[in-house]
Order: sequence, then structure tokens, then C-alpha cells
Amino acid sequence: MAALALPLPRGHSIDRICVVMPAHNEEQHLGRALLAVKRAADSLQRLRPDVEVRVTVVLDSCTDGSAGIAAKFVAADRRFSALEVGFRNAGASRAAGIRAAGIGAARRRPPGKRWTPPPWAGRTWLANTDADSQVPDTWLVRQLEFAEAGADAVLGSVEPDPDGMDPELRRRWLERHAFEEDHPHIYGANFGVRASAYLAAGGFPKLASHEDRTLVQSLRNRAFTVTATDSMRVLTSGRVHARAPHGFGAYLRSLGRHTE
Repeated sequence: MAALALPLPRGHSIDRICVVMPAHNEEQHLGRALLAVKRAADSLQRLRPDVEVRVTVVLDSCTDGSAGIAAKFVAADRRFSALEVGFRNAGASRAAGIRAAGIGAARRRPPGKRWTPPPWAGRTWLANTDADSQVPDTWLVRQLEFAEAGADAVLGSVEPDPDGMDPELRRRWLERHAFEEDHPHIYGANFGVRASAYLAAGGFPKLASHEDRTLVQSLRNRAFTVTATDSMRVLTSGRVHARAPHGFGAYLRSLGRHTE
């Protein structure tokens, strides 16, 4: 039996999804992260073969085996590509991955004139995750559903991986982060945005941390529709040795100090 097509509300249809995943020395997690994205892309394209999916891995200042892991996926699946940069900066890496997918920065408009996005930008969706995270098989399907229902951005939830994580720290994290719809959290590991909204809001800033929060605030300031959901939860590393100075790992470390 053929899969049922998702509805296409007028004016919100998506025909292209670009997945961006920054990585800095993530050989321990990268293979599982890319495999999870591959499964999500396969699930979407079984349901919607008309939607093009591209995945860009941004290898930022990697000195471990991350490049080799990414290269295996690039060689095996034409949907995957890898970009090497030297920023040591999450915001700059995410923005570079989006540019590599053909989504340029918004041009400055003359005073008094309204900026108009290119026609394809409203039909392109940018799905962002991290190299230490595993997205669910339905990750892209759910984002497409929200996008085609009219969302300009989708804030997914995350759950720390219990593997190797202190059980007491994980319990305390779960106490403070209820899994619910319309949650207040913003995670770069689980964030989608329409390309037209992304461009209008100025894109990811070149910040080592909180680049996701800054972009979301810019979207909200411009009255874009931002939806928060727990229906596409991502499993992310519970490590406390942070890559970003004020990122998820740093937050877990600070939470751990409160358990002492």
C-alpha cells in the first residue's frame, strides 16, 4: 500500500530540506549522529519522495577522526556533504553550513524599502542538529508537518543520553525540564526554520554559544510563527565537558555543582 501524502496547506509547502550539523572533534558520537539523520531522511523520502534532502556536516577545527567518519557517509550517500572550517565557533559553523547549502545571507536593503526573500526561500526548510545528538526517525517528517501547517520555526526538545551520565544529575535535569508542548526551551540540537524567516532575521550570529537563542529572539521580534514541541525529541550527549563555553554541557556541569 502506498504511503499517504502529507497535506499541503496553501502557501506553506516545502520542496527542499537542508540539514546542518556542526562538529568539533566528535569522533565518539558523529557516526551515530549521522546514521540517525540518514534514517530520518529515509523516513521522510519514503513518505514524500518529492522533497529533496541535503545534509551538510561542518567540520570545525577537527583534529580527531571526525573527517574520516563524515567522508564515509559522503561517499555512500549523495545527499551528504562535508565542509571543513576553522572557526571554533558554533554560530559561524552553522551559518557556514547553511551558506554551503546555497542559502546566502540577507542582503542589505535600501532605506525605506522592504526586503523580499527569493521565491524559493519560503519552500526551503533548514533543520539543525548537533554531532553529539541522535534525532528520531520521524524528525524531518514532523518538521515538515509543522512547516506546512504554517510554522516559520520549530523548537524541538532534547533528552540527555543516560549512557555514561551520572544518574543523579540526569534525574535533576529531568525535574527541571518537563517534556511538554509549548515548552520554553531552545536547543540548537533540535531546531528548524524556514529559509525565508532565517534570512529575514539575519541568520545565525557568529557566537560561540547561544547563537540559537539569539536567532529565535530575532524571529520573535519580527513576529514570525515559532512553535515549540516535544513530538520530535532528540537524544543528546549527557557529558559535562562542554564544547561551547555556555552550551548544553556547561549547563549540565553547573547543574551538577548544585547536586554536591
